[in-house]
Amino acid sequence: MDGPEPSSPAQERLLDDLRQVIENAEELLKNTDQYHGAQYEAARNKLADALVAATEELTRFEDVQIDRMIELTEAANRLHRDLTGEAKLLRAFRREP
Repeated sequence: MDGPEPSSPAQERLLDDLRQVIENAEELLKNTDQYHGAQYEAARNKLADALVAATEELTRFEDVQIDRMIELTEAANRLHRDLTGEAKLLRAFRREP
């Protein structure tokens, strides 16, 4: 998932879908503990490895989003000269015409 941070609704939906797939796969792993055999174990191990990789990538992507949000907030604070927490809060909730 190298690339720009998500900015469109489609990208946000994709991240939400990835979170849901991860949750469902984790639930599947939990609910298949009673099955034994080489094929089951191999499939469960592959799924567990894929889950680790997907979770790490999702975490990395979310960290990029947070860093970008912090950058944009700091830039907006400088642009609008919001020097106090109160000024920042009031601007955040101000209704623009």
